[in-house]
Amino acid sequence: MTRWLRWLFFGVIVRLLVLIVLGLNVRHRERLPVHGPALLVANHNSHLDTLVLMSLFPLSRLTRLRPVAAADYFLRNRLLAWFMLNIVGIIPISRSPRRGEEPLAGLIEALGRGDILLLFPEGSRGEPERMSRFRTGLIHVLEREPATAVVPVFMHGLGKALPKGEALLVPFFCDVFVGVPLQWCGNRTDFMTRLEASMQGLASEGQFAAWD
Repeated sequence: MTRWLRWLFFGVIVRLLVLIVLGLNVRHRERLPVHGPALLVANHNSHLDTLVLMSLFPLSRLTRLRPVAAADYFLRNRLLAWFMLNIVGIIPISRSPRRGEEPLAGLIEALGRGDILLLFPEGSRGEPERMSRFRTGLIHVLEREPATAVVPVFMHGLGKALPKGEALLVPFFCDVFVGVPLQWCGNRTDFMTRLEASMQGLASEGQFAAWD
């Protein structure tokens, strides 16, 4: 039953929202991973970000798409927790892990199964269409799962369609730019430099600014 509800939500509601209400221009869709282990690393301005990223894939891959989300925010009540875990399919991560807790265990397990994880390395939604510097938490994942492909994705417009703190959706055309997959090189500084350069290049392709 839950599986069919998930397919209905993404196959009808999300696609109607993305394709008709918002409008979406996707460049380099062919760079999206066909299978995992992979990380889709994107900028984060809106709760719509996750839904848009998941809509880029065929419904047949829905069970392999796992957004990474803050447990304290998305599991804060029973109804929201059920929806996020069973329909959206998030992997909850603790932002304040207790002593002895392994916060990345769920991510490592999912990548080991060949899942595609959706990750926002800014950590939280920022100001509309302004990107914060990436945190390095994904490095810990790559050190554990070095064969994981990292696919940068730059999105523009969603911060205006549904910005942080707003509940009213404003129809706004959105652009998505998919980058060339990156592989872990064994050096933290070098990898983050390459990742940020890739995001800047994708933003520049649409004549947008990634960072001020």
